[in-house]
Amino acid sequence: MGKKYSAAAEKVEIDRIYGIDEAFELVAQLGVARFDETVEVSGRLGVDPRQADQMVRGTVVLPNGSGKDVRVLVFAKGEKEAEALAAGADYAGAEELVEKIKKGWTDFDSTVATPDMMVEVGKLGKVLGPRGLMPNPKLGTVTFEVKKAVEELKAGKVEYRVDKVGNIHVPIGKLSFGADKLKENFSALLEAVSKAKPSASKGTYIRSLFLSSTMGPSVKLDVVEVKKSYK
Repeated sequence: MGKKYSAAAEKVEIDRIYGIDEAFELVAQLGVARFDETVEVSGRLGVDPRQADQMVRGTVVLPNGSGKDVRVLVFAKGEKEAEALAAGADYAGAEELVEKIKKGWTDFDSTVATPDMMVEVGKLGKVLGPRGLMPNPKLGTVTFEVKKAVEELKAGKVEYRVDKVGNIHVPIGKLSFGADKLKENFSALLEAVSKAKPSASKGTYIRSLFLSSTMGPSVKLDVVEVKKSYK
C-alpha cells in the first residue's frame, strides 16, 4: 500500500460500524488520488440471483447527478433521430451506426433504441452485451420516449444490479460533491433498491453496505440505521 492510502486507512476504525452522517463525512476525507474520485456504494443483498424471481435490477436518477459526462448513443430513425439529438444525445442514427459498431467502435457510455430498431440492434448483442451497453426495455432504454430517456441518462441515471452472488456496486457521485449531496444520492439509490425487493426474498434483505472512493479505503455503514431511513 502507498503512503497516502496508508494514511487514509488509519482514519478508519476497521471493526467499527459508522452511522450515515459520520460515514459520509469520513469518506469525503479519504480520497488519495489527484483526480476527482468516484464514490461507490457496495453491499450484500439477501437474494439468490440464480433464481429468476430474486433478481434485483433497475435504474435510478441521482438527484445531484453522477458527476460523469455520459456519452449517449441513440438508435433511431427520422423524427426520433432528430428528437434524440435535440435532447442532447451525442450520437444518433440507424443502420449506419450498427455497421460502425460491428467494426469495433464503442466510443459511448449508454445506449437508447426505439423499439423498431431492435431488430438491427439485436445483431450487436455480442459487442454491446458484455459491456453492459445493450438497450433494455426494463431499464427504460428501449422506448419511443427518446427525449425523456436521453435527458435522464444525461442527468445522472445509474443502473443497479446484483451480481451472481448477490452483491451490488453502484456509483453515487464524486468526492467533490461533498457529504450532503452524496447523502442525497445515496438516499435515492437505497429507496430504489428497497422498493425493488423481490417478494420471494426471505429474511434480511440489505445485509451489509460499504462506502468507498475509487482509490480510498472503505467504510462500513450501520445497516440498522439505514433501514430505519426507508421504513
